[in-house]
Amino acid sequence: MDVLVVGGGVNGAGIARDAVGRGLTVVLCEQDDLAAHTSSSSTKLIHGGLRYLEQYEFRLVAKALAEREVILRLAPHITWPLLFVLPHESHLRPVWMIRLGLLLYDHLGPSHRTLADSRAVKLSSHVSGEPLKSSYKRGFVYSDGWVQDARLVVLNAMDAAQRGAHVYVHTRCESAQADNGAWVARLVDADGSTRTVRARSLVNATGPWAGRFLGQALKRKTHAKVRLVKGSHIVVPRMFEHDHAYIFQQPDQRIVFAIPYETRFTLIGTTDVEYDGDPANVEIEQSEIEYLCKAVNRYFKRQLAAQDVVWSYSGVRPLQASADDDATSASRDYRLALDHSAGAPILNVLGGKITTYRRLAEQSVDLLSEALSMDLPSWTEDGAVLPGGDFADAERLLASWSKRWPWLPVSLAHRWLRHYGTRVDVLLEGIENIEGLGIHFGNDVYQAEVDYLIRHEWARSSEDILWRRTKMGLHLDAKAKDKLKDYLAGDGPPDQTASSRDAHEVSA
Repeated sequence: MDVLVVGGGVNGAGIARDAVGRGLTVVLCEQDDLAAHTSSSSTKLIHGGLRYLEQYEFRLVAKALAEREVILRLAPHITWPLLFVLPHESHLRPVWMIRLGLLLYDHLGPSHRTLADSRAVKLSSHVSGEPLKSSYKRGFVYSDGWVQDARLVVLNAMDAAQRGAHVYVHTRCESAQADNGAWVARLVDADGSTRTVRARSLVNATGPWAGRFLGQALKRKTHAKVRLVKGSHIVVPRMFEHDHAYIFQQPDQRIVFAIPYETRFTLIGTTDVEYDGDPANVEIEQSEIEYLCKAVNRYFKRQLAAQDVVWSYSGVRPLQASADDDATSASRDYRLALDHSAGAPILNVLGGKITTYRRLAEQSVDLLSEALSMDLPSWTEDGAVLPGGDFADAERLLASWSKRWPWLPVSLAHRWLRHYGTRVDVLLEGIENIEGLGIHFGNDVYQAEVDYLIRHEWARSSEDILWRRTKMGLHLDAKAKDKLKDYLAGDGPPDQTASSRDAHEVSA
């Protein structure tokens, strides 16, 4: 094996995909589910990071804006443009400063961009002004992108697997040691079974666990440490009827977003709180809920309270920062550290953000290729769409589905488009009518989709299905969720993605 990637978040999955696409042999292992932690706990944005301009992070913003365009092309089914409204508050930032910042934001990215330029609006006549307090008279509209973050991870892993990578979920890298120029790693599955992988290089893409992995699995006494910052979000019933999102400036210089979410809801976040606990057990605190409610209550006519929250989630972001930085100002850029000191190359991935994952992966594999004395050209920037993204026009695709499967409910077709794209062909293979979708768990969740996720996307639990592969956990009642759990606990379909578990050793 050429590369063992430890960590099934967006960085690890992206690196595995890039590497196998260049002809390297790859194993990817993840101790939990794909995107189980940080990569499914983002604000779901593909953006340059408007607020980073005030921190003079021009290089980071420019890099992210360039990647925003690439990701929109690579995954048109799980990404889409989103317009943001910034209400103006003169005591926080003057008009000229905001206009200058937005002009810079418009032009820091690539010259050929698909998203609309920013502009000023009168909130009294613009659709976004209706839910706002009357004291807000003017605002600014700019463009960014939205992404289904956990699905982005899964699709990268799926593409890697389709190209020949071995992908193991719920599989922990317990130990790894260098031996005669290669890494020998012991992987432990959730059922206790083990396998040995011998790989010419090792990638530490464990995110918040990067330092712990080096200390525990590799027995490094000294190693690079990451700074952990918790970001929490809340979901509340829909606060406005239009499809614009909001970016709200706070007196403490933080930014809070309010974003249309899952049709019936509004997503609000995020916080920035220093964190020193176990990243696997991170939860929102009452103080964070109160902070986010207060943040939007400064702007909206309708006032939120903690009891309005229908769901919340928290994630720990691994950041690189100096001791002088606070959680808000710590850089979201990444650092790649290639280390040969053990006698075999290990690449440590530190920091990063979901928008720049593809570029991070590309640079990572460039470093690995050099370390392995191989000349392997990059390939992921142009034309290499993720599974399901091979279509040019969403409306035309939907129209073709209505002719091919006239019995398919319109609401279900629209949701499946935004989750699976052209992979719906695989999901519906052999199904000729609504009855063929199998058990109806509730609210357009059918057995056919559940079986597809188990067979092709490594899903095992109801949480994998309802909160990562989809967000249908927001739309199903307790009875429907229990019905799904009973199905998964019963016979269910075979987990075809795990067929390679029978092999106990993968060697170079």
